[in-house]
Amino acid sequence: MESTLAPHLLTDEQVASFDRDGYLVLRDRVPADLLERLQRASDRWIADGQASARAAGDDPDYNFARRGERDVLFRVNYLHAKGEDASLELLGDPAILGIAASLAGDSFVPTYESLVFKAAGDGAPIEWHQDAVHPRTHRIFNIDVYLDASRIGNGALRVAPGSQRRPVDICALRDEYGWDAPGVVQVEMEPGDVLVHDVMIVHGSEPTSGGDLRRTVYYEFRAAEQIVDEGPWDAGWIDRRMRLLPVALRAWAERHPGEQGFAWAPSERFRPAAGLDDAEELRIAHGVHSPGSYCSAGSVPAAEHRPAGALPRGDG
Repeated sequence: MESTLAPHLLTDEQVASFDRDGYLVLRDRVPADLLERLQRASDRWIADGQASARAAGDDPDYNFARRGERDVLFRVNYLHAKGEDASLELLGDPAILGIAASLAGDSFVPTYESLVFKAAGDGAPIEWHQDAVHPRTHRIFNIDVYLDASRIGNGALRVAPGSQRRPVDICALRDEYGWDAPGVVQVEMEPGDVLVHDVMIVHGSEPTSGGDLRRTVYYEFRAAEQIVDEGPWDAGWIDRRMRLLPVALRAWAERHPGEQGFAWAPSERFRPAAGLDDAEELRIAHGVHSPGSYCSAGSVPAAEHRPAGALPRGDG
């Protein structure tokens, strides 16, 4: 089993770098043919979302932002239930699952899957934030698959290395430093590159004058043990979400006959019951979410924040 998994796992040095800095860049992680299928799939997901008759904010599958006098689609959720096999193939890819196993252990749970994008000409910022704040007994992380180039001067992601270690007062950070907090790094990415980021790392991207289409597929993973201990979901939800993995592994195998797939080996405690219908496994709603830290209503209470001037650094 070790020899089967080894080519896909992160090295000890990569894991240490992720734990220190809160993010890790993996170049050319997604093969060109799968990248092309994901790009085509994303075109359909975006078109279907834009054609949705739902008002902005009413549909959990499609998220809109207010831009002046109009609502602009920027996020598509529950990708596996959107009629394109590419998202399941990506989830079942050993190059993705090797990251999940390296950071969350054998009983990893695929907790979220979404496409986040900026349409061509949309230069709106993504404000500083921490995706989700938690006790940090386990790693919780996103695997970000870039479908388009993201470069400095055109809204490349900014991250604050080391800031994942505790909640940060995002309002104070923004007010004191704007986009130039000490130690911030801009991360340039190419199509097929993967950025792995801790859900507590402070990150965002400044406004631009608009540019090319930029699409990123996000898969979040958590350890089943962490969810059992801390929520916000229960054991039944874990079981249903983990049923995605056999479906994804089959989707990858169908595209890669004769190739060695990922040797998935969750503990018996968390091995999911077999599903009767693949379609039933593709959209397991969340109901509740872990709170993040934003400069807006619903962010982490101020009493839990650390002053912006004490922003943790990546060399600590």
